[in-house]
Amino acid sequence: MTNTDRSIELLTQLVGFETVSADSNLPLIDWAEQWLTGLGARCRRTWDDERQKANLLASFGPEGPDGIVLSGHTDVVPVAGQDWSTDPFKLTESDGRLYGRGSADMKGFLAVCMACLESADRTSLKRPIHLAMSYDEEVGCIGVDRLIEDLMANLAPPKWILVGEPTCMQVVKAHKSINVFKTSITGLAAHSSQPHRGAGAIFAAARMIEKLYQLGEAKRHEGGAGGCEPPYTTVQVGLIEGGTAINILPSKCEFHWEYRALPSEDPDEILDALTDWVRSDVLPDLQRHAPQASIVTEAIARVPPLIPSPEAGIEEWVRALPGVQAGGSGEVAFATEGGNFKGHGLPAIVCGPGSIDQAHQPNEYVEISELERCAVMVDAIIAQQCE
Repeated sequence: MTNTDRSIELLTQLVGFETVSADSNLPLIDWAEQWLTGLGARCRRTWDDERQKANLLASFGPEGPDGIVLSGHTDVVPVAGQDWSTDPFKLTESDGRLYGRGSADMKGFLAVCMACLESADRTSLKRPIHLAMSYDEEVGCIGVDRLIEDLMANLAPPKWILVGEPTCMQVVKAHKSINVFKTSITGLAAHSSQPHRGAGAIFAAARMIEKLYQLGEAKRHEGGAGGCEPPYTTVQVGLIEGGTAINILPSKCEFHWEYRALPSEDPDEILDALTDWVRSDVLPDLQRHAPQASIVTEAIARVPPLIPSPEAGIEEWVRALPGVQAGGSGEVAFATEGGNFKGHGLPAIVCGPGSIDQAHQPNEYVEISELERCAVMVDAIIAQQCE
């Protein structure tokens, strides 16, 4: 049996676990830990606060420095409301494609890594190989920091991190940050015929949203360097809720917003600009009529950018591996856990099977040929760790 055939078998297992981010991933982690321990892995778990989700770090080879981390997340996005032609949690093969939720994003990569580790002569490893499986990537790369902190506290720092997000096996060395916030405005209710006796929360929200639009337009006109698409920092408001009736000045309004900053830009720049303006302009207007009025912005997700590490030699290393495909700009707008690893001082890069165009879509699939190329790459990485 080839590594590709075995990868498909393991991917069938992985897709069968319904690890939507809102639910526990523990059935998958329990199965994977038992399977990897059977190969001789030394496994470590880190948990969420409720111990309903876990990361898994499986280490092979000697304990020591110069390890390689192969990293992927176990959670997937929901399928509710999507028009699937097949059961999304049953891997289905058709015309060289494997359909199923998570097949591309990113259980295909995990399956390949497991298959290659199974077939390898693990006793010949001279430097470590670590397989990292995280939780809650899809809701803001929330889980992986606990895995990284545990790794740094208890194991020798690895040399390089390879995150196997779907890139069509092309190298991604940089990506934008993701910054998601919820702003809650508390004003003072009044009859709509007497607005001077209240403080309208929706008007305050509208002013802030207009300011965010202006900040986003300034970034669009400013442009940027590199190959992200689009090649500038983007700003958007996705959800808003407020008010109780047309004839009542609203005392509450809440909206969710985000921006995705170029990897070269300060991830706090837009947040700081909005905060300063609210403090000097919007909040004083509210408090003129309602001294108790407040505007509170809280972070929902902060995913750091992936910044290139030319001094580490990681890009040259990955580009030279067999199976890796040429092309692409090396920069993308979507974020990965690579930024989290880099934020902890670990050189990281992204390269994996499948296309990001399939991620989160109905009838998500990965090409079998992509798994074949990925297996060639992972086999080469394991062989290098044996030299």
